[in-house]
Amino acid sequence: MKYIIALAFIASVTSIICGYWLDIDYGQKLIGYGVLGLFFVVIPLFTYHRWKDRDAKDYMLTKEKIEDMRKKEGDRRKL
Repeated sequence: MKYIIALAFIASVTSIICGYWLDIDYGQKLIGYGVLGLFFVVIPLFTYHRWKDRDAKDYMLTKEKIEDMRKKEGDRRKL
């Protein structure tokens, strides 16, 4: 998966650079396709790859976690 993401990233960045650097008629389209590739292919794939084995509940703020933080804050003040 990481090789697919890296390949898509390199292809998108190369497309953007070639669109700016080369003086061709379809340079604006190359830039546009590169940006679309980054935002609609690379970023979602990267996000999925990084978050696929994690539980979203670990990152949510719940009443139990707030109480735990308050307990820890009280313990720090005693020191």
